[in-house]
Amino acid sequence: MVSGSHPVGIEPRASALHQGECEETFAMLSKSCLVVLAVILFIAGTPARAMVCMETSMTLDEVVDTINKQKSCEAAMKVFQDCQLTASGDVQLGAAVEKKCEADFMPGLNLAQQQAYKREMRVCDQKYRNKSGTMYLSFAAFCRAEVAQRYSQRAEKAAGQKTR
Repeated sequence: MVSGSHPVGIEPRASALHQGECEETFAMLSKSCLVVLAVILFIAGTPARAMVCMETSMTLDEVVDTINKQKSCEAAMKVFQDCQLTASGDVQLGAAVEKKCEADFMPGLNLAQQQAYKREMRVCDQKYRNKSGTMYLSFAAFCRAEVAQRYSQRAEKAAGQKTR
């Protein structure tokens, strides 16, 4: 090949056309990448999604706050039932109900009762552990909240019988 000459079969104009196509393709890819990046940034910057719960639009955190503000375990469970998502968000709501209900009975449990309570909670966790899908996380959260609710009801019943 002589200096300044082109490889056999490639003309300077064909090479320039090919290069132009590459630049055009790269520009389109860059635009696509920018669009994807913009969508990702938009989603990441979007505030928490709201849900309609108790005829009010609330975020997940606001529902948790509502559960925490309830005066009783029963009322907290009612909010959980009314605001359920049947998805992974229910884990957070269920945990708030557990905490609210546990305040009614945990201080009064002896070691054996605490172990029984933990065992029942593990049963809820085990029941759906091999299932895929976020609805099973919801089912486990409801199971755990219901266990805490039962213990709370028993504690309230026992406290009511003591005052008679």
